[in-house]
Amino acid sequence: MNLADLQGDFQAMLAASMPAIGVPVGPGRAVYQNNYRAQLVGCLEESYPQLRSFIGEEAFLHAAAAHIKRSPPHAWTLDAYADDFCDSLQALFPDNPDLHELAWIEHALGQSFIGPDAAPVAADALAAVDWDHARLKLTPTLYLRTATTNAADLWFALRDGSSAPEGEMLPASGGLLVWRRGFVSCLRALDAVEFAALTQLQRDGSFVGLCALLVERIGEEQGIASAGAMLADWLGSELITGVENE
Repeated sequence: MNLADLQGDFQAMLAASMPAIGVPVGPGRAVYQNNYRAQLVGCLEESYPQLRSFIGEEAFLHAAAAHIKRSPPHAWTLDAYADDFCDSLQALFPDNPDLHELAWIEHALGQSFIGPDAAPVAADALAAVDWDHARLKLTPTLYLRTATTNAADLWFALRDGSSAPEGEMLPASGGLLVWRRGFVSCLRALDAVEFAALTQLQRDGSFVGLCALLVERIGEEQGIASAGAMLADWLGSELITGVENE
């Protein structure tokens, strides 16, 4: 057996209590296994505190154990271990999209916090913009996904220590927006129109394309007005970090 095979067996032993050639059965092996799992569980608990509170300690530990068994650490830092926990939750709780979206919120908030810095665009930089050829640059800490449940309400209630509502489906799908403003990661629930607008902007940055999308969705007069209102709000929220002319 070469070193790579021995390391693979040792990893399998740690993750799933499988016997490993060259690793004797006994209290020493149990110490390795317990320390390994405790560190990984602790990483997941730190990354998903609101999810843990929402589903309860027993269900969270069950999900953590399943994740440890199916997904060993894959990066040099344990901070990355929480990255694919959402995949394990979807496998374990396929009929609970509120859990999937709540977990996404927590992970996105964490990723946004450690994302690259980018200064918001200055107001005086807008005076010379040719809006017919403008491309908007969104902050690199911005994350978007479709929302089908009230997961945003759940997260805010759990964060504030309030009584969390029951998870439920939204009357119509919307979106979730996460970004960092200064040193604070922020969460906002979006309606379907603003979610589509930001998704379009994230894809190609074109202000004209944004206006065209909104006109198609809600009509010419309201679409143009909404484009201006959304742009003002995004600038104030520090979502826009650059405006360039094509």
